[in-house]
Amino acid sequence: MDLRKLKTLIDLVAESNISELEITEGDGQVRIVKAPPPAPAPINYHAMPAPMMAPQPAMPAPATQPAPAAAATATAPATPSIPEGHPVLSPMVGTFYRASQPGADPFVQVGDTVAEGDTLCIIEAMKLLNEIEADKAGRIKAILVENGQPVEFGQPLFVIE
Repeated sequence: MDLRKLKTLIDLVAESNISELEITEGDGQVRIVKAPPPAPAPINYHAMPAPMMAPQPAMPAPATQPAPAAAATATAPATPSIPEGHPVLSPMVGTFYRASQPGADPFVQVGDTVAEGDTLCIIEAMKLLNEIEADKAGRIKAILVENGQPVEFGQPLFVIE
């Protein structure tokens, strides 16, 4: 079989839906097999780094055997002091904003009276601005988050009394 005929057969197999062609001509035999498409490359997912928090004070190197008092304080988790009242929790992870745009007046201030459903703040998550509303009527006793600060799901944002 001549090379021009062989090249034509290879081109026909490549352009068609057939995956294999076998031809016997006289004493010669040719078998052309189309290779299956390569398997898709595996997708690698990378975890996003945790948001940068305020630097923590350097911890001294641990002693070989901690003193009993040091062990007792290490097991008790430090909880930030939240004033008494009804906490309004963040329903999502995002960035906390007290006003609808930079330079605008905040939605609420400490001491303001709010009704259920009043907008307290905005949390930006994935370029979407989500208004967070009061789930209880009362007076704003404390604002626990600074403007522009990242917040976590379930983090207390306000205290209403």
